[in-house]
Amino acid sequence: MKNKSVKLAITAVSTAIVLAGCGGLGKMVKNSNQVTYEVTPKPLEMHGDSVLITINGKYPPKFFAKKAQVNITPTLKYGDTEKEFKKVSYKGETAEGEGTVINNASGGAITYTDKIPYSSDMRVSELMLKSTASIKTKSKEFPAVKIGDGVIATPALVMNDDKPSLGSDKFTKTVPRIADAQIQFVIQQSQVRSTELSKPEMKSLAEFVKNGQSKGFIFNNIEISSYASPDGEERLNAGLSERRAEETANYISKEFKKNKVQAANSTDFIKKSSTPEDWEGFKKAIEKSDIQDKDLILRVLTMYSDPIQREQEIKNMAKTYTVIADKILPELRRSKIRINAEEKSRSDEKIASLVSTNPDSLSVEEVLYSATLTNDMDAKLNIYKTAERIYPNDWRGANNAGYVLMLQNKLNDAKGQFEKADKLSANNAVIKNNLGVVAHLQGDRKKAEALYKEASASDNNAKYNLGIINIKNGDYSMAVTNMSGTNTFNAALANTLAGNNDAAAKAVEASADKDSAIGHYLRAVIAARAGDATQVAKSLKAAVSKDASLKEKAKTDLEFAKYKTSAEFISALN
Repeated sequence: MKNKSVKLAITAVSTAIVLAGCGGLGKMVKNSNQVTYEVTPKPLEMHGDSVLITINGKYPPKFFAKKAQVNITPTLKYGDTEKEFKKVSYKGETAEGEGTVINNASGGAITYTDKIPYSSDMRVSELMLKSTASIKTKSKEFPAVKIGDGVIATPALVMNDDKPSLGSDKFTKTVPRIADAQIQFVIQQSQVRSTELSKPEMKSLAEFVKNGQSKGFIFNNIEISSYASPDGEERLNAGLSERRAEETANYISKEFKKNKVQAANSTDFIKKSSTPEDWEGFKKAIEKSDIQDKDLILRVLTMYSDPIQREQEIKNMAKTYTVIADKILPELRRSKIRINAEEKSRSDEKIASLVSTNPDSLSVEEVLYSATLTNDMDAKLNIYKTAERIYPNDWRGANNAGYVLMLQNKLNDAKGQFEKADKLSANNAVIKNNLGVVAHLQGDRKKAEALYKEASASDNNAKYNLGIINIKNGDYSMAVTNMSGTNTFNAALANTLAGNNDAAAKAVEASADKDSAIGHYLRAVIAARAGDATQVAKSLKAAVSKDASLKEKAKTDLEFAKYKTSAEFISALN
């Protein structure tokens, strides 16, 4: 009888514990609608390939059983698929296991952040919150709660319009041609001596004029700078240097007229200047000389500000240091002559002909330039291959061939050409950008980003391309910076995502996608963010008229959630 009473007592206690446990869970389930949840962003958004959510909630007072544990799992539901975010746990004051403790008397806060990889089928989805409460081995599920809709995926509109870079040619329509010579004079004289005219440099100058005229040079001007040495009186030297300039001009003018150069008839063709006392030339000559005391000589000369005293000191030094009298001072008594001319390059027609018939006769700049004279991509490729053959050490031939191959969607062939160019010119920003384009289009975003960063300081295309990576990574302000100065769809998209609606509208208006279906669609998104219902409808109507598939996209795009019931919106999509 005693044993039976003990068994009954144990059974009663066990039942009471179970009932108490189930009662605690049952009450929590019954009152689960008192728990509040707020999710941000709302609607959910995709950024940087992910959907990031933050949930803030509140368990009310007297809700959380002291021995209970609650596991919550936000779940994104789309179609027949469910994608769970991480599970987090909360528990009562005396509950076992892990979790944030919630006080029974006062309740407690729910704070949650997590992200999952985005996929395009998540655009139409619901964010559900699943909760399971348990006390020891007993558990009950709360009714699932919808706490959000998803997913705005406007960043996914980004285009892979990475810009490859050409190695530019340095061809010019005219080539500068310059001839220099110098005439020396006897002390205190301005006469141009026949011995000076027979010097090789003067003969070369005369030959330059003659040959230039026969080749059709454009003679721009002649510069004559005449000097007197600083050992003479400044008063006399002023007139002397001017006469030397005049005598030199007379000689050179006759030479041009003899060769019938019409430009020489212009009154401002010869530009003359004179220096009465060439102190600067004297100083430089002393510095370059082998005179042992040259530092002392220079210091002594700086002691005198009066030109007459300096002139006397130079004469005194010339007596001591014969090299000054015999070599340095005579060299300063001179006229410097420079003829500035230009030689016309071959005509476009001639270059285009020669690149096909006799490319070896062209310079590398002419070969590369010839590729700009045709719009035929195969012809361009052949020209760059020709440049690569004739000038194998110039990286531009290989690089530019790769550029054309990339435009022809021959990515692997293009990559091979860029790798050849890279071996010829390491750390070249143009080539690094092109290798970055290849990496990006082959799906290696990290490698592309690294290459673009290396090249972006010197190559504007790399900077723009880095902006594309910025958009994909969710760094919109940096994308705006890197795409600054460009008017493309992506530049407009970057500004849209960064909240710069006015700049975005201007960029898309100035872009090549101004009248494209996707261009109009982006205008609708910009208008929706700006609260312009009329422009939303107008832009969507234009978009679907060019691409009917955008109709269903717009109907499910949460960018337009608040406009879906408006007559304008409905009319635009019907």
